[in-house]
Amino acid sequence: MNDSRRIFVTGGAHGIGRSIVEAFAGRGDKVAFCDADEERGKVIAGTTGATFHKADVTDAALLEACLQRQFLAEGDIDILVNNVGIGLFKPLTEVTVEEFDRVINTNLRPAFITARMLARHRHANGNTAYGRIINICSTRYLQSEAGTEAYSASKGGIYSLTHALAVSLAPMRITVNAIAPGWIHVQEDEILRPEDHAFHLSGRVGMPQDIARMCLFLCEPENEFINGQTIAIDGGATVKMIYPE
Repeated sequence: MNDSRRIFVTGGAHGIGRSIVEAFAGRGDKVAFCDADEERGKVIAGTTGATFHKADVTDAALLEACLQRQFLAEGDIDILVNNVGIGLFKPLTEVTVEEFDRVINTNLRPAFITARMLARHRHANGNTAYGRIINICSTRYLQSEAGTEAYSASKGGIYSLTHALAVSLAPMRITVNAIAPGWIHVQEDEILRPEDHAFHLSGRVGMPQDIARMCLFLCEPENEFINGQTIAIDGGATVKMIYPE
């Protein structure tokens, strides 16, 4: 494997995705990413040197075309990061079927599409040298609040899809893991209070870079024994026993 790896990230224009793009690009990897936000996407591409593809990932054909262009341009994809995601938090009685489908088709289905594309490409070309898939999950795959059905279902799907893909892709030497972020500060207008930080055992709310660093770690060649796992990065919040006051 060449030291400069070929990376593809979904939803790489802002938040966690942006930090992931910046982390791999900063390492000297050849990074490409897709996002529906063309304005931000072009800015990130300009500052990192990454290749930007404008795409709404709910359009399966458009997403597949993005990956196909990367295969033609670079020959393969070494690392695939399925990051794209949207939230939907509203009372169950008010959620429409169309809204539920939109969340599933944004957060879950693209991870299947991209993994299948990579598997088909590797199968056709006989490449079993090195491969990584990282799916961005959420601690909500195992914890819930009222009104989070669509989002929680999508992340629960990511959790299960991850271990299924790990088994299917093992013969190609592609490891598949998921990262489950907790509270990550991605909204610029979000004002954090001292008690927000104190809630976490680590004493602070998470930052996008916390997730990006784990992506880099999982992609080191010597870490291939980590496979099929979902790793929580949440400042210890999910291990706290919380009683009502």
